[in-house]
Amino acid sequence: MAPDRGGSYSRPSDASEEDGDLGQEENLAHTTSRSIAQEPSGQEPDPSFLAQRSEQPQFTVRALLLGLLIGVLINFSNTYFGLQTGWISGMAMPSALIGFAYFKGLRALMCQLGDGFARFGWGEEFSEVENVLVQTVAGSVGTMPLGCGFVGVVPALEFLLKPEETPESASKDPDIIAALAVSREGGGLRLPLSKLILWALGLCFFGVVFAVPLRREVIVREKLRFPSGTATALMIGVLHGGEKTGVEGEVEEQQAQRRKSRKTSHVDNEEEERLMGDMSPEMFQHSGDNTDTEGDDGRGLQKTKSKEDWKAQIRLLMYSFCVSGAYTLISYFVPQIHSIPILGTHLSNVWLWNLNPSPAYVGQGIIMGPATTIHMFLGAILGWAVLSPIATFKGWASGDVGDWNTGSKGWIVWISLAIMLADAIVSLGWLVLRPTIWYARTYGPSLFHTLREKGLKHSFTHLMSPSTRGYSPVNLSEDTEPRKSHSAGYDGREDEDYDAPPHHLIGTKTTLIGLTLTLAFCVFAVQLAFPGIIPVGLTLLALALALLLSIMGVRALGETDLNPVSGISKLTQLIFALVTPTGSRNAVVINLLAGGISEAGALQAGDLLQDLKTGHLLGASPKAQFWGQLIGSGVGAVVSAVVYKLYTKVYKIPGGMFQVPTGFVWIFTARLVTGEGLPPNTAEFAAAAAIFWSCITALRICGSSLRKSDGTKGANWVPYVPGGIAVAVGMYNTPSFTLARTAGGLLAWWWTRWKGREETPMIVLASGLILGEGLVSIVNLGLASGGVPHF
Repeated sequence: MAPDRGGSYSRPSDASEEDGDLGQEENLAHTTSRSIAQEPSGQEPDPSFLAQRSEQPQFTVRALLLGLLIGVLINFSNTYFGLQTGWISGMAMPSALIGFAYFKGLRALMCQLGDGFARFGWGEEFSEVENVLVQTVAGSVGTMPLGCGFVGVVPALEFLLKPEETPESASKDPDIIAALAVSREGGGLRLPLSKLILWALGLCFFGVVFAVPLRREVIVREKLRFPSGTATALMIGVLHGGEKTGVEGEVEEQQAQRRKSRKTSHVDNEEEERLMGDMSPEMFQHSGDNTDTEGDDGRGLQKTKSKEDWKAQIRLLMYSFCVSGAYTLISYFVPQIHSIPILGTHLSNVWLWNLNPSPAYVGQGIIMGPATTIHMFLGAILGWAVLSPIATFKGWASGDVGDWNTGSKGWIVWISLAIMLADAIVSLGWLVLRPTIWYARTYGPSLFHTLREKGLKHSFTHLMSPSTRGYSPVNLSEDTEPRKSHSAGYDGREDEDYDAPPHHLIGTKTTLIGLTLTLAFCVFAVQLAFPGIIPVGLTLLALALALLLSIMGVRALGETDLNPVSGISKLTQLIFALVTPTGSRNAVVINLLAGGISEAGALQAGDLLQDLKTGHLLGASPKAQFWGQLIGSGVGAVVSAVVYKLYTKVYKIPGGMFQVPTGFVWIFTARLVTGEGLPPNTAEFAAAAAIFWSCITALRICGSSLRKSDGTKGANWVPYVPGGIAVAVGMYNTPSFTLARTAGGLLAWWWTRWKGREETPMIVLASGLILGEGLVSIVNLGLASGGVPHF
């Protein structure tokens, strides 16, 4: 099991959905005064304006290279934190901020480097659409440690398999026979770097291609919100807004005048207003939209204010990066600061109640938000202050508390696993049920009438061609009228759904050929990396489930900003437990591989569509983003394998700093569904926990469907209902991680709610704290490999 990719903004306290492991899914993009997620999905920004922007250079070498560089740095950071706690983040907004600062700060220097750099456009103005490509590529590279299973599935295969679970066919493979001989005592399927790279490349492409046909439906027609993607578009607009000159500045001025006239005539253009005008007042005043500023002096003032704003954000990012990096370097020489016994030595030594004052964990807590971190803290109390002492004193877990096999640490994880499975099944079941309810309510009466009057054939044709085009089948509001658009297409024609110009779209032929090739390559890579272990038929079944379940994941991401890849992988594991031959020695490994394939597909599809939403709002080319994501995914797969091999070669896995908790959850799930017996008395506690949190999750779903007095969705009491995923994460991670994250969540609450300040500086601060520790950990990796002693 592995966590889901995080968003750029934390979920507000009134959010209505619980998110995935380690708070990845708990990151709902929103602003200080008005949440994007609370707004109804409206129409698109002005098409004629986007059409002119779409003629700018879309796929540039400098944007691609910078995106790859930022992505590699994020990849190192995510591997480090993923092996520690399973938490990763795509860092879309920090990537856009770094890209903007780089080209703005070094533009003059690049121009002075000569014609060689000018040939690649280094000295030209850095545009919004280039920044979209930067964050798309950076995110695709940075999330590969999760997408390729290097924080969950692969550690489970390499380090957590028992000898009797290691496939016999693996010992016949000359590439891994020596490694197997070394690891036979403890079990494990140690793969050489070449096979890790092959496995990663096989997983990293097909989800990207499959996202292409989904784009037209979920972004253009249904206009799903994709809150983090919309927030990233807002950030890029804020950064570039005050720097517009020439033709683009004139276009934006004309656009502002059009918005004024539309406000006067009450024309509904909700998504444009939300993106450009209805966000927090503090961010709006820096956006460069001179709607309320007249004259050249006003525009000059706006430019100055915008420039000061982004420079302040960069300084904050650098300061937080340096503080976190300094802490990380000091912690290598003084490792005792990782475990501070704030509750006394007895609770620290025996029951593992320590504080790890990592700035990065505080930053993660800021991004997760107070609701998630408090729910995680509740899970820590339930697991480590209640269940752990009970299991120890009753003799159900006779070993040391921190032992995964005989101690209460391993006993607790079964309870957390039951909670996660219950939450995932109920949540995913609701995702399937919602459109069914909508179709039944919308078409049921008319279909029955048509069936009675005109017969089965005509009724089926009517059902397959509904008249309410452009309407989301998951919107359960009473208003069932199709939305109407007042905007024109890119060429001036009236069109209900604005889309990019045809030469910026990915063709059907490219999609079909690409999907066929990537699926075939995935089968080939899996068979070559794990010869004789998983049959071709089961590999094809895993891919089919990955594509089917990724549709659910994409829809959930578009509506709630969560991509439930963890629940999707668990559902795949449950299904594979039914189709894998009973008693097969390869059952556990097959189960892990199938779950990893489904998780990769859902993650990649969700990532690209989140980025495509950003590009759609800013007029970027979907084709440029598609190829950027493919290139970034390929590079990220190779880099992830290399970085993972470096960490596992230098550090003991699992143990000490890198406990790979999600790897244990993966292996325990595989053993559970393939019939392994449970530890003493865990069945009763796990069943009770699953039933209780199934009801809790259902309660949250019901509360999220209600409407407040102001018309927004989600009852006021929903944030106070504990989320199953967050509680489970707090249970299987030791308290040292959870305490620091809770501190970060409370800090975010104090800043935004108590002080009433803008949230953007907190997000920038958190990003610097995370990147600082993640990147300086590379230095610590070098020190450890060189045998530099601790103090």
